Amino acid sequence: MPHDPARVQDTRAWLTKALMDLRAADHLLQAHPPLRGSAVFHSQQAAEKALKAFLAWHDEPFRRTHNLEELGQQAAALDATLQPVVDRAGWLTEYAWKFRYPGEPEEPSPEEAGEARALAHEVYAAVLARLPEEARP
Repeated sequence: MPHDPARVQDTRAWLTKALMDLRAADHLLQAHPPLRGSAVFHSQQAAEKALKAFLAWHDEPFRRTHNLEELGQQAAALDATLQPVVDRAGWLTEYAWKFRYPGEPEEPSPEEAGEARALAHEVYAAVLARLPEEARP
């Protein structure tokens, strides 16, 4: 039985935006010199949008928020197997604002930026694995 086309389109749109953020994070970390502050921002954004895609697929309303703990708990309530990755992803929330404004620390460490990027990829892959092929970009 085919899925609701509007739901498929909405989910795919969130996943496409998440994928663009992942690509941006990858690209920014390969720049010379690496742009780690921007890369962690895009890592947070990718994880956020992936979780929102999962919630959209399940027709679960969500607040307009950058809080990955909140979004993650909503997602895990729908699929408990997401709990381990959701638990690890919560710390990415601070990158929605950290390193983005004057007066903040200049840049995250190379290790911190690499961990954020890897975790964003993990969240995206976990969500993708739980969605039907037709909803994927």
